[in-house]
Amino acid sequence: MDCRYCITSKNVLVHELIGLNAKVIESTEKGRIGMNGRIVDETMHTLSIDTAKGEKIIPKREVVLEVELPGGGKALVDGKKIEKRPEERTKELWRKRL
Repeated sequence: MDCRYCITSKNVLVHELIGLNAKVIESTEKGRIGMNGRIVDETMHTLSIDTAKGEKIIPKREVVLEVELPGGGKALVDGKKIEKRPEERTKELWRKRL
């Protein structure tokens, strides 16, 4: 299997985040810490997470997430590093990695 396209902790920033389970581990707003669920949407500045209490929109700039990787394991994602349009982020960062 060619793992150039597998999501790992080293390349998670260049992949699609929608569909991954995530947990807020750091936030400028203390009430968000511990929030968890599946990422269902992403814009330039926000992530939408489907939680047990409904869909919550959180600003990327204000959080650090722990995401569960499809192959097992977890990765930390600093929201400040992904504050771009999803299509621009994946394209730009992927080119830098090649």
